[in-house]
Amino acid sequence: MTLPTRPLRLDGSGRTDRAMASLIGVVALYRRLSGMSGRRRPPVATVARDLPLVVDEVRREADGVAGLRLVHERGAPLPRWRPGAHIDLSPRPGLVRQYSLCGDPADRSAYRVGVRSLGEGSAAVHALEKGARVTARGPRNAFPFVASPAYLFVAGGIGITPILPMVRQAAAAGADWRLVYTGRDEASMPFLEELSRIEALFPAERSSALSGDRVWIRPDTTYGIPASGAELLEGAPEGAPIYCCGPAPMIVGVRTDAALRASGPVFFERFSPPPIVGGEPFRVALARSGRVLDVPADRTTLDLLRETVPGIAYSCRQGFCGTCEVPTVTGDRVRICVEREPVSLDL
Repeated sequence: MTLPTRPLRLDGSGRTDRAMASLIGVVALYRRLSGMSGRRRPPVATVARDLPLVVDEVRREADGVAGLRLVHERGAPLPRWRPGAHIDLSPRPGLVRQYSLCGDPADRSAYRVGVRSLGEGSAAVHALEKGARVTARGPRNAFPFVASPAYLFVAGGIGITPILPMVRQAAAAGADWRLVYTGRDEASMPFLEELSRIEALFPAERSSALSGDRVWIRPDTTYGIPASGAELLEGAPEGAPIYCCGPAPMIVGVRTDAALRASGPVFFERFSPPPIVGGEPFRVALARSGRVLDVPADRTTLDLLRETVPGIAYSCRQGFCGTCEVPTVTGDRVRICVEREPVSLDL
């Protein structure tokens, strides 16, 4: 980490306060990591195929979490996928949401997703029953899993869904792996029994900061507070890639502390839009209506359009799915969930 060359002087005497200089560097790193969004990643390949699916099974995986097994309506094999992939699921016409595939990539007879009840999209999924017909597009992968002799997996709550197939593949490949799984309480954390079975089949061969266990279940109710990034990184195999999925504060904590301790590369996926850090206010013109929207520094164009244009389409709110693309008056298209420049939209 590079610290400022001229740290702040607290009392005007010209003496350097080293502790404050270090704090400034950490805060700067935190802000930089917090401000990164899906726009900085390579674009996710578009998959232009609609899959007619049928709900084959609905299970209660945890408090507020439904697990769905989806099969092709004609019984055909489903497209191949790799750990980290997701599908765009439409539980009803006009509504699309992204859900990570959490089943077995080798099983092409069905897709499995785990969905926590959080909003309109998840409520529609939770209302589905066995035999219901839905449409999916994909799979696509914005969270690719790389080959390595060792891994640390960090999952928060429903963030376990893309991590679970990675754990299975790492275990089957004989890699040295550890999983830290956090949540509000055990009742809200899905797939605990499945993880226990995987750990029993592939026990750790050596002791570690995790007391020799492959899987560390860390509910907040047991420890009193959410885990820090440093705590989540305990027991990481040296130089191993870190795969992290969960709430934005957890991801930022892991990335910040991983950078400070020269850990392996951090791969992450968010299930919610990243916070806007260091934003500037700007204006968006709506050409057809003649309206001008003043977008505050801490909000997005999508936020304002949801209040002024009923039915505006959106899904991931991170810039990779393309659902929120809107044409401009010049014929270009912008993704209004991440676009932060003045623009005139053809709306």
